[in-house]
Amino acid sequence: MKTRIILTLMTVLFVSLGMQAQQKKTKKSKKLITVEIQTSAVCGMCKERLEHDVAFAKGVKFVELNDETKVLTVKFKEGKNTKDGIKKAITKVGYDADDMIAEQKAYDALPACCKKDVAPH
Repeated sequence: MKTRIILTLMTVLFVSLGMQAQQKKTKKSKKLITVEIQTSAVCGMCKERLEHDVAFAKGVKFVELNDETKVLTVKFKEGKNTKDGIKKAITKVGYDADDMIAEQKAYDALPACCKKDVAPH
């Protein structure tokens, strides 16, 4: 009888520890936030540059620029970044992001074909 009680208590203990571990794991997993940001991208080089550079922003898991609309879709981990943080990362690459204007130094460093006042080719 004593053995049965001890086994039952040990089973309850292991089950409760497993549930606590699962709850901690669930709390740590962050959901992905998807944002769409209008950019001043012009050409294919812009697409490559934006997708590459923004991918290194904190928490970013996915980046894709729509060639036609010039809208950049970004997925990032909740709590790791914000839409404004992503927009700031885009301006640091040299492109406008919605209402944020590109950083001048970064814009000046873009190739001529990537400047917004130059007709796309």
